[in-house]
Amino acid sequence: MSQTVEHWLSLKKENLNEMQMLKKEVVRDFIQSTWGILFPGYSDEILDGNTYFELKLNALKKNLTLLIHSIEQMLKINLDTGNLVAAFVEKLPELDEILCMDLEAIFEGDPASNSKTEIILCYPGFYAIFMYRIAHELSNLDIPLLPRILSEEAHSRTGIDIHPSACIGHHFFIDHGTGIVIGETTSIGNYVKIYQGVTLGALSLKDGHKLKGVKRHPTILDHVTIYSEASIFGGDTVIGPNVTIGSNAFITSSVPEDSIVHSQGKKKKI
Repeated sequence: MSQTVEHWLSLKKENLNEMQMLKKEVVRDFIQSTWGILFPGYSDEILDGNTYFELKLNALKKNLTLLIHSIEQMLKINLDTGNLVAAFVEKLPELDEILCMDLEAIFEGDPASNSKTEIILCYPGFYAIFMYRIAHELSNLDIPLLPRILSEEAHSRTGIDIHPSACIGHHFFIDHGTGIVIGETTSIGNYVKIYQGVTLGALSLKDGHKLKGVKRHPTILDHVTIYSEASIFGGDTVIGPNVTIGSNAFITSSVPEDSIVHSQGKKKKI
């Protein structure tokens, strides 16, 4: 082995000694404990109803604390771990409320669903929404890295890619879902329904990272339905209320309320 390679490996070893990985099992346990609190009994047996929530909450706090400490070491930063964990716990009732609204939207909107239990256990779209809601709250608390780790966990399991910083209202319905992409600065209103393959993205970004923090992705207002494989791009693009976007549509400009957009991009008032 050459001296160049030996020197390179020695540098890699130094970095390795400084690195504290986020263990996959801790990420998994955090997700499972949060799921267990919000949807008790759907993924684990309840042996004692009197202690169930206490045990789950303690597990959530423990795992989130471990994850934040790992992030501190990896990024060489200091975070107020105790207050961040407490702040996330305080958000659980609000998360429960909005997820129940999402669940209701899917149940009422999908004639193929036989029960809310079926949706909770079987629908990848609902799982992706659940993971987004958690990641979004962590992002709002300015916890770095972990929100993206959760969003990629959901992406790998469901094929649905939702950036945790996107803003999504209540009664959100993802139908089927595979291939959906929702970018960082996307804003979605209430009672929005999205089908598989939809992209809510940015136009070609020649300035790259210089545009960080700039609104690059579209705004979708209330009661919009976006059918499969439609693509909507641009931070100045606003899809008005009660709009229906047809399959395979390619949109880079705003659409007025109460319109139907066909795949050729033609707009028609309802």
